[in-house]
Amino acid sequence: MRKRISSRGILPGFGLTMGYALIYLSLLVLIPLSILFLKTSNMSWEQLWMTVTDQRVLVSFRVSFLTAFCAACVNAVFGVLVAWVLERYQFPGKRIIDGIVDLPFALPTAVAGIALASIYSENGWIGQIFASWGIKIAYTPIGIFIALTFIGLPFVVRTVQPVLQDWDRQIEEAARTLGATRLQTFLRVIVPYLLPAIMTGFALAFARALGEYGSVVFISGNMPLQTEIVPLLIMTKLEQFDYLGATAIASVMLIASFLMLLLINFLQWKTNKFDAAR
Repeated sequence: MRKRISSRGILPGFGLTMGYALIYLSLLVLIPLSILFLKTSNMSWEQLWMTVTDQRVLVSFRVSFLTAFCAACVNAVFGVLVAWVLERYQFPGKRIIDGIVDLPFALPTAVAGIALASIYSENGWIGQIFASWGIKIAYTPIGIFIALTFIGLPFVVRTVQPVLQDWDRQIEEAARTLGATRLQTFLRVIVPYLLPAIMTGFALAFARALGEYGSVVFISGNMPLQTEIVPLLIMTKLEQFDYLGATAIASVMLIASFLMLLLINFLQWKTNKFDAAR
């Protein structure tokens, strides 16, 4: 009897639920991505290389990855700041601000793009101020960076917030009794504890920014070799009925994104392992 009980799964219905989970992931993730690579395999290596190394494609990759990385870095800093304020302080309108953080999740990306383009254009409320200084925001990489920062901020805030809720403040008091200043306590005690969550939020914001289309297409200007992002270039290829070219660019984008996420997850795993060993 004991042997029979121990051989059973801990969760009832594990085999059935696992089967449904695999089918669900296969239909939504694995099969579509496999078709993408299968479609790309119809191209020869020479055709694939010529497609992905075209100057217009390379510039689009640079614009997408650079602006997404910069936006994720900024969100990693200010997202922690916003999460810290929302968790540590009580002030009027806190619930409203807490709800505004989730606005990019619910707001249609096209609406966000139109709003950002209107505000940061040369005739907009904020854009005209910078225009008087000779700085153009809309229809430049700066505008793309702002749009990607806007849609990526909630990922960092909502990832760091639960970790701050579980933080034991007695550790801070112990650090202060040992002579640590507020800055030393934050940098040497709190930040290492938050680092895995920050890296996770950074990865989510970076991945979200790489695939963003709706909020960027209105503020970028869509100028080839200047402000054209990879998702827009893929759409352009599809409109020109160049399906092989579109799938080739999408495959490279997918592989690059996967490698970046894999690297970040590896660094996060090493950080957790190092913290557990201390």
